[in-house]
Amino acid sequence: MPNEKLGIILRSVAKRMHADFEQSQAFNHNGESGTSREVLIHQFLCDYLPAHVEALHNAEVIATNGDVSPQADIVIIDRGAPPFTSLKGFRIIPNECIYGMIEVKTKLDKKQLTDSCNKISKLRQMPKLAYRKIPGVITRTTTAYGETREHFPTSGMVVAFNSLELETIGNHLMDWCKSRNPNEWPDSVWVIGKGYLQWGDPQTGVLYRSPSPGSALFQIDADPDEDILLPLAIHLNIHFAEAWMHPLNLAAYAGTRPLGKYARSWSI
Repeated sequence: MPNEKLGIILRSVAKRMHADFEQSQAFNHNGESGTSREVLIHQFLCDYLPAHVEALHNAEVIATNGDVSPQADIVIIDRGAPPFTSLKGFRIIPNECIYGMIEVKTKLDKKQLTDSCNKISKLRQMPKLAYRKIPGVITRTTTAYGETREHFPTSGMVVAFNSLELETIGNHLMDWCKSRNPNEWPDSVWVIGKGYLQWGDPQTGVLYRSPSPGSALFQIDADPDEDILLPLAIHLNIHFAEAWMHPLNLAAYAGTRPLGKYARSWSI
């Protein structure tokens, strides 16, 4: 069966990712260990994300109001995003072109979880205003986090190679979320070899793409003979297969800077 074949492939990918990460930890300096884990997750994303989006690390996100994102491990962007780069080789991405943020952790604990949640919250609250909307009868919208928007909101996920007990991580996540609006909550938390945390309907147990008011947090333990990569691949597809954006209005990023001076005009 095709679904069984995909599960076998992803189970072997998970084992290889663990082996590669453990090997890299043996010879990497402390400052490079984060890069290794990001590269491994980045490779997985490149293979299983829909083709119209792209995973980047070493990227900085900017908004028209001057906001700059905290440093993100990996961002998911539209492939049509303008290829701005800095002298250090970082990509500079307008926030309108951002579809998601993925924080990658070696061992997830309360401090690392809080840091990830704060980054996701900060990026999701940055404005997305610089679009050239195409006139038409039908206005495209996306509903998520209990709100309907005329743009695609930024998804936020955490992926870890190890963690405290998943139940403990769930308790820490609920503590962080209970005083905040669902618009700030991460969409999901994934720990390779253990399982994942995802929001859903408290009555039926049906899992949601994103949290909304009244959502319950569910702990799903990984099958001992499988791993989390099959449900993670499905989750990524649900999020980003429907990702979309209006054409970018890059002129909005020029602000009040002059684009030149009128010197002459001709008319017929």
